[in-house]
Amino acid sequence: MNILTKLLFPETKTPEQVGSPRVQKSRRGIETKSAAEIVIMRQAGKIAATVLKEIAEIAQPGMTTADLDAYAEQRIREMGATPSFKGYYGFPASICASVDNEVVHGIPSPKKRLKAGSVLKVDTGAYYQGYHGDSCITIAIGSVSPKTEKLICVAEEALYKGINQVKAGNYLLDIAGAIEDHVQANGFQVVEDFTGHGVGRNLHEEPSVFNFRTNQLPNVKLRTGMTLAIEPIVNAGSKHTRTLRDRWTVVTMDNALSAQFEHTVLVTATGYEILTERNNL
Repeated sequence: MNILTKLLFPETKTPEQVGSPRVQKSRRGIETKSAAEIVIMRQAGKIAATVLKEIAEIAQPGMTTADLDAYAEQRIREMGATPSFKGYYGFPASICASVDNEVVHGIPSPKKRLKAGSVLKVDTGAYYQGYHGDSCITIAIGSVSPKTEKLICVAEEALYKGINQVKAGNYLLDIAGAIEDHVQANGFQVVEDFTGHGVGRNLHEEPSVFNFRTNQLPNVKLRTGMTLAIEPIVNAGSKHTRTLRDRWTVVTMDNALSAQFEHTVLVTATGYEILTERNNL
């Protein structure tokens, strides 16, 4: 789940945040996970990955995003977890379902019906035995134009370009630069209003994981045992976004399409392990 940087480590809380059961107090600093914690996080990641793989298989024209949300919650609970997102800062659902020009945090609705040619972003998280797994995919509903297909492809490629930079001793900006370079080389724009993040006991932990080069935060060196949610968002047009009146749904400023992919990734001594991998399920 992508989130505004100001919400990662808020100085003040909104009324929706106060008392939410899914908002947890973040520990200080950047955590590394023990072997026992990683075992649990693998299962949390597997649950999130399973739900996304199944949604990709069932999503079709005529379904509503509320249908997909109900399915996701049922499956998460059947596998012994609870939805990470539901109640988090007041978010009302188990998935973020963002369609076409919606960038992130789309609220599922029985009125939001999928159409052939739609671009659907589904982001979900599973909270299992005290730890979160967090992942997102973009799904083409039916046939889409070649340009739209390229947008989705580049967004997924950018995720893996970033992941390929993950290993102990590398830096966060190695991830950011690889993502930014690939997106821009293909004529698209990285959304800069949102970041990836650390993930573990809390859905959002330090550090912020940028998808573009920046000097806003220290360039953190990666250490074995860190767990990161890497999640580039790629727009077909302008990188600029705005938030709708529901205070959650973010759309492109120019109404162009947007695509997003995300994995929860473990830093190892020699590289990485994708904890939300879907291909082997």
